[in-house]
Amino acid sequence: MTRPRARLLTLGTEVTLAGRTAAIVRRAGTDARPIIRLEGIDGRTQAEELRGMDLSTSGGDAPALGEGEWWAHELEGCEVVDGRQLLGTVNRLVELPSCEALEVLPVRGGEPVLVPLVRDAVREVAPAQRRIEVNLDFLGLTGVDSTGGGGGDGEGT
Repeated sequence: MTRPRARLLTLGTEVTLAGRTAAIVRRAGTDARPIIRLEGIDGRTQAEELRGMDLSTSGGDAPALGEGEWWAHELEGCEVVDGRQLLGTVNRLVELPSCEALEVLPVRGGEPVLVPLVRDAVREVAPAQRRIEVNLDFLGLTGVDSTGGGGGDGEGT
C-alpha cells in the first residue's frame, strides 16, 4: 500500500520522516490528503522542507490488511513471472490515479515496466514465495524475450 491510511495517522502515533522519529501532535485535512503536525517541527519553513518525503510508522502500529492487500515492502524484490517466463523484479509500488502498480525492472534491462494491480494483469501474488504471477498477454508483452537469452521478439533484438 502506498496511499495514506487514516488509521495510521492518529494523534500520538510515532512516525519516521527524514531519518528522525516524532509523534503526531495535530491532524487535519482529509483521509485522502491528510495534514499532520509533528512534534519538534515548529514552523512553516521546517514543515515545507519535509513536504513530499516518505513517512513511515512501525509495523506494530499497522492494522491488519484485508485479503488481496499487501504492504509495499512485502512486494518489493519479488520476481514477476508468467509461467516459467521471468519478466523482472519489483522495484517499488507506484500510485496511479485509478490503482496502484508494480514498477518492474526487466531482467534484460531497459525501461521499467508498470504492471497495474488489477485482476486481469495479476494472476497471483505470493509474497512469502517472493513471486508474482502476471498475464503478459493482457499487458501487451507477449513474445518479449525476458529471459535475457536473446532471440527475436519483434522489438528490435
